[in-house]
Formats: sequence, structure tokens, C-alpha cells
Amino acid sequence: MEPTDLSPADLTHLRRCVDLAREALEAGDEPFGSVLVGPDGGVLAEERNRTGAGDQTRHPELDLARWAAAHVAPQLRADCTVYTSGEHCPMCAAGHAWVGLGRIVYAGSTAQLVEWRREWGLAPGPVLPLAINAVAPDLPVVGPAPGLAEELRELHRRSASRPA
Repeated sequence: MEPTDLSPADLTHLRRCVDLAREALEAGDEPFGSVLVGPDGGVLAEERNRTGAGDQTRHPELDLARWAAAHVAPQLRADCTVYTSGEHCPMCAAGHAWVGLGRIVYAGSTAQLVEWRREWGLAPGPVLPLAINAVAPDLPVVGPAPGLAEELRELHRRSASRPA
């Protein structure tokens, strides 16, 4: 993907996702944030990671899929976009697809995160690090956003260096 594939609106929403990721980190959670945007371009909901209390399913992407299932008409979901600081994990990609949401735009890729974690000597996570389209092949996906990579890397480095 080329940076020109991202519109100014895409970059604005991705910036908010990174800010939400920072909020999550500061609250003791892993640094991920997401924004659900409706067909008209308006923000419908936003969420940050909330895994710090021990529930590893509290990813913002999955929480937004659940929110959309309860608050967005099924016929409108495919025209919504989920912006997120990090590419959906397999659990979140599946939730997104099952609910029928549309386009995903992410700032940092799974491949980037896996490489950063490897560089820091961290063990792999408990779930295979698959790209979104390996789980949900028909979802339109755009990412990563090169201009946000270093900021995301630093947030994840800070998270990885916290005491367990």
C-alpha cells in the first residue's frame, strides 16, 4: 500500500486511533484504539483496549463489532469503516466479518508488531498472527500507514517493557 491510498479523512481517524492507543497504555492496557465511522463519514463509536483487567477478549475492534451489532442496522454495516491503530487479530477479524462491517483501515500491521516483538525478545502470542484477509478474505483492507509506524512502535515498546 502506498501512503497516497489514505485520504485526509483516513489519516484523521487513524490519528485518533493512535491517541486512543496511548490512552489505553496510560490506563494500564495494551496500546490499541479503534474508531467506527458510519456511511456518512461521522464517528459512530470509539473504543480502546481494555485487557489490563485480565479479559484478553477486550480488544477495541471486537468491542466495536459488538456495538455495531446492537446499534447499526444490518443493511448499513457494510458501508461502515473501522479504523484501528493495529491490524485486527484473527478474533477481531472474525467478529468484524460475522457482524457484516465493511472496510478496515489500520495504522500498524500484524507483521510489523510481530517483528517488533521479535526484536525485543518477546515470546509470540497464543494466537497465530494472521493478516485480516487470511481470516476474512472478502473484507476490504487498507494499511499500514507508514507515517505512524515509529509512534506505534514506541507505544508497543513501552507496553512490552512494563513489569508483568
